[in-house]
Amino acid sequence: MRRCARASARWQWCSGALCAGLLILPPLCALAATTGTAAAMTDMDDASLLGRVLVDQVEWRDAGGTAAADWQAEAWYGGDYNKLWARSEGDWPDGQGARGRAELLWDRIATRWWSVQGGARYDFGGGPGKGWAALGVQGLAPYWIDIEATAYVGSAGALAARLKAETDLRLTPRLVLQPECELNAYSRADAARQQAAGLSDVDAGLRLRYEIRREFAPYLGVAWTHRPGDGAPGDQWHWLLGLRAWY
Repeated sequence: MRRCARASARWQWCSGALCAGLLILPPLCALAATTGTAAAMTDMDDASLLGRVLVDQVEWRDAGGTAAADWQAEAWYGGDYNKLWARSEGDWPDGQGARGRAELLWDRIATRWWSVQGGARYDFGGGPGKGWAALGVQGLAPYWIDIEATAYVGSAGALAARLKAETDLRLTPRLVLQPECELNAYSRADAARQQAAGLSDVDAGLRLRYEIRREFAPYLGVAWTHRPGDGAPGDQWHWLLGLRAWY
């Protein structure tokens, strides 16, 4: 009788443990699957390479009797910490040849919001081509203002500097107001390029764009330019009609 009682007690204990295990096992499996999914989501691949091309401005400028086509474009390719960055900017006055600059820079992240850039710049049009070594920073200042600040060293000790600031003010889901200001300074004058020594030119604009898609947005705007160099137009107001696109 005692043996039967002991066997019955053992059977009850084993069956109870088995039932408890069957009840606990599904939640444990679900928890393990959730933990694995969260780990996979947080374990991101920092070595993945991405790229982007942005045509920030392709526009027609009318200054009341004088007209020109302007462009600003950039592209980058790389990972989270290192990127190859290319920029081009210039204008094409009515009845004249295009003039502008192109830059090829290596971009290295320095802090959460800022990166250091170094490379080369080449000026074309408006006389013989001119090369520069470039070093600068790019990042996001308070109030979501995008900043580009670059210093240049040319041949025979020529120096130059460029500062650009812009931001996007979203008025509606599709309507965006973009204030922008760019300053350029040179240590030497260059009459062929209408560049004065010191502060050579200021370009401040206000553009209102309508995003048909985020990647495609026509815009209207107004800009004020200040160019005091020899043969330069001085102070001018411009009406703008252009297009912004990226992919």
